[in-house]
Amino acid sequence: MNHDQQNIMVILSSPSGVGKTTITKKIQQKYQSFKISVSHTTRLPRSNEVDGVDYNFVSKEEFKSLINKKSFYEYAKIFENYYGTSKKNVDKTLSKNDIIFDIDWQGTKQLSKFKELNFVKIFLITNSKDELKNRLIKRNQNTKTEVEKRSNSFEEDIKHWNDYDYIIINDNLDVCFKQIENIILNEKKAYSNFAQIIQ
Repeated sequence: MNHDQQNIMVILSSPSGVGKTTITKKIQQKYQSFKISVSHTTRLPRSNEVDGVDYNFVSKEEFKSLINKKSFYEYAKIFENYYGTSKKNVDKTLSKNDIIFDIDWQGTKQLSKFKELNFVKIFLITNSKDELKNRLIKRNQNTKTEVEKRSNSFEEDIKHWNDYDYIIINDNLDVCFKQIENIILNEKKAYSNFAQIIQ
């Protein structure tokens, strides 16, 4: 993967419902240099989602064809649907911009195999499983069965804290965003200085 030495890659992961997608979008809105990696998925779009903006929505047959063509840097099956990060899309974006990945721990493990890449890995969490379940219910985007599935995956998700550089509890969205913003700005400054030294 070739990219501008000044650009960084930020991975933001969390159990479903903690707020990583909201924060990811806030980062992109505030910093024009950041672009979100738009994943491919086989799940159906929600009413407020746009194909090509929120996700690239494809059939399971199309997704499996892309797997066979080795078109993904990472992919995973989550709650009966596939999600994947397109090599073509990432390479194109990273040639000109910083990039942020809204992916789970499975995707993070796969991306981390690319040792030459400069990832900043951040994991968001709530105070408790009960708090997470309340958030999933309040956002009213999932059926009762889906809420239970996502809530029950909490224990598995938090086993992977050690794969990340930073762990942040999202008690307050604005406070959490500010913490992540400071991490990103400090990491970008440090990486920019390092890139200048090695050039």
